[in-house]
Amino acid sequence: MNERILQLFEQNPDAYVSGEEISRKLNVSRTAVWKHIEALRQAGYKFESATRKGYRLLSKPDAWNVTALLAGLRTKRMGQKLHVYGEVDSTQTIAHALVASGAPEGTLVLAESQTSGRGRMGRKWHSPAGKGIWMSLVLTPRIPVYFMPQLTLLCAVALCRSVQKTAHVDAGIKWPNDLLVKGKKISGILLESSGEDERLKYVIAGIGISANLSVDDYPEELRSVATSLAIERGADVSREALVQSFLQEFEELYDLYLEKGFAPIRLLWEAQSVTLRRPIRTHTPQGIVEGMAESLDDSGALTVVTKEGERMKIYSGDIELK
Repeated sequence: MNERILQLFEQNPDAYVSGEEISRKLNVSRTAVWKHIEALRQAGYKFESATRKGYRLLSKPDAWNVTALLAGLRTKRMGQKLHVYGEVDSTQTIAHALVASGAPEGTLVLAESQTSGRGRMGRKWHSPAGKGIWMSLVLTPRIPVYFMPQLTLLCAVALCRSVQKTAHVDAGIKWPNDLLVKGKKISGILLESSGEDERLKYVIAGIGISANLSVDDYPEELRSVATSLAIERGADVSREALVQSFLQEFEELYDLYLEKGFAPIRLLWEAQSVTLRRPIRTHTPQGIVEGMAESLDDSGALTVVTKEGERMKIYSGDIELK
């Protein structure tokens, strides 16, 4: 039914099509027409509504240009095996299934939209169609399980560098892995893993980037805390170029990490941080911790100096920048 409705608009480009006309031609009720228009809006189509005129199609959701993406890829492993989907529940779920069927390191899952995109701590990630980058990357580092937080920080560095180069916005990293622009979130990272004999068997790096969302694409409750690259730069960014840049940055840093360890990654993270040398507040199992964020340690934990002069290490959780 949605396809038939879209055909009517394609037959009447830039013109209004009344709900009554759609109802008559497709033999459905006016209520059904409204529901289908709303479903198309959720899928990324933009309509203008006018009393006594009906609906006018303004724009269609962007679609991945797979040919251009692969043609511009300069990596040896990352993204060379590519799986692209329309609407999925979560790219993380698909990536786990691909690993179970033998997918190699570097396999990338991309989706136009997610119905159940997930972030850290079980939060839902807002993933409208054609507007962002919703992807999962398969990794198989043979490192101890307790080193996984280092990979999260590595992802954040690669993503921050690629956003700065491709979108030309002043992004920074909030510990451990959120990217902020002017204090608002544009990206998040979620790593999920499987271990064996205290070593990582595989890791799925899930990354969501709010690339080309407009203010209207965000629910009211997110507008004060979230933004997009398009909003901040005043123009859309090429999703393909951003994915290419991220994969190249990530592969270079990943190889450096496997060869030299976490020390060079830590320095790069600290250089991009918007957390260090700022007062923070966070909840821990021992209670609320407030103090000055000082540095990262070798494990990736955040060292916080309290007002009493005590140094505490924060290994996980959300922090509030003050």
